[in-house]
Amino acid sequence: MPDSQAITYRHLLHKAWPIILANAAVPLLGLVDTAVIGNFGSLADLGAIALGALIFSFVYWSFGFLRMGTTGFAARADGAGDSLEVRAVLGRALLLAGVLGTSLIALQRPIGWLAFALLDGSDNVEAAARTYFAIRIWGAPATLAGFACMGLLIGLGRSKQLLVLQLFLNGLNVLLDVLFAGWLGLGAAGIALGTVLAEWSTLGFTAWLLGRSLRPGNAERFWPGSRILHGPALLATLSANLNIMWRTLILVFSFAFFVNQSARFGEVVLAANHILLQLISFSAFFLDGYAFVVESLAGKARGRRDLNIFDAVVRRTTELAALSALLLALAVLLLGPIAVNVLTDLAEVRESAADMRGLAALYVLLSFAAFQLDGIFIGVSFTRAMRNAAMLSISVFIAASWLLLPEFGVTGLWLAMVLYVVARALSLLLYYPALRASIAPASV
Repeated sequence: MPDSQAITYRHLLHKAWPIILANAAVPLLGLVDTAVIGNFGSLADLGAIALGALIFSFVYWSFGFLRMGTTGFAARADGAGDSLEVRAVLGRALLLAGVLGTSLIALQRPIGWLAFALLDGSDNVEAAARTYFAIRIWGAPATLAGFACMGLLIGLGRSKQLLVLQLFLNGLNVLLDVLFAGWLGLGAAGIALGTVLAEWSTLGFTAWLLGRSLRPGNAERFWPGSRILHGPALLATLSANLNIMWRTLILVFSFAFFVNQSARFGEVVLAANHILLQLISFSAFFLDGYAFVVESLAGKARGRRDLNIFDAVVRRTTELAALSALLLALAVLLLGPIAVNVLTDLAEVRESAADMRGLAALYVLLSFAAFQLDGIFIGVSFTRAMRNAAMLSISVFIAASWLLLPEFGVTGLWLAMVLYVVARALSLLLYYPALRASIAPASV
């Protein structure tokens, strides 16, 4: 790891750009699936892909802690120069991913029953979606193991390898989609089969890549069982992942709450707010790049107990994130109308989106602080504070909505959303002094 003087803006940008591209490649999987079915499949197949993708997005998002928890522990071990612990962190994460992924397969019937009970589709769409679900669920262990490997690569700061793996996954998925759904005409089932094979193949490629780069240089075993199954380490892993899971579920609930409240104002407002959320999601690709970099470098600083490096990393990544947020907010203001016009040709939706575009831009501008603090807390594994801060900030969001909606309507909803992202940052800042004190002895 470089010293504080070597952590320049150029160094940080060099680390961030592959992550930004890798993040942007993630939604391409869904776009490719839709494009292939849209050209080769039926209307029922297209609806099945929409329902199936929604189910797996929610299920897999719930297990995002496998990525975040692994990042913090791996970064700390790497910063401390403990290569054996780095491999043990991966081993524990893969063990957990295997148990959870296998459990999803074993519980596919109740999961499918609950999911399709909550979703509404025609008989043809639901039949195709059930087939899609029944096939794609077999990729769950590979997907969750991929989260763990992704977390390790981010923790180690190997952003270019992460980009290579993401491009491999997307490229192979495109080829298999065209083969199974296009050439063989298997429809939604072909899309599911192609995705599963791409996920397992990518996991195999990842295993080969990590096996080479993490191979010990002496007679030391790659994965000593006693180190992986070390009781306190396993307990710390489970505790951190549980805290992150609760934080993630609260975050998911916050956006679901926003969408649900939007629906109260009618279809036009719901559609307009959905489009503006897509612009916010696009901005997140860039801000997440800096958050992932600070996860790795802050965690390594914690492992080295070097406060100078920690402060330099936090300051410079935050400055880059703030500048990026300003540019992204200006893009939403100035280029937002073009994006909205591309996404919809409905005049009333365009008008509604235009009314709220300024507040969406304000959200983007202020959101960088929450992204950065999330990255810092994940890197240092201050996960209990993240859970507590999430509970505090969602309380602010709900209270603000209750107070503002009756008086200001949809404008009040957006104001509450802006207050929420500010509350996310401020609630984490309450714990920041204790986090910083943990980096080095109190005498420093």
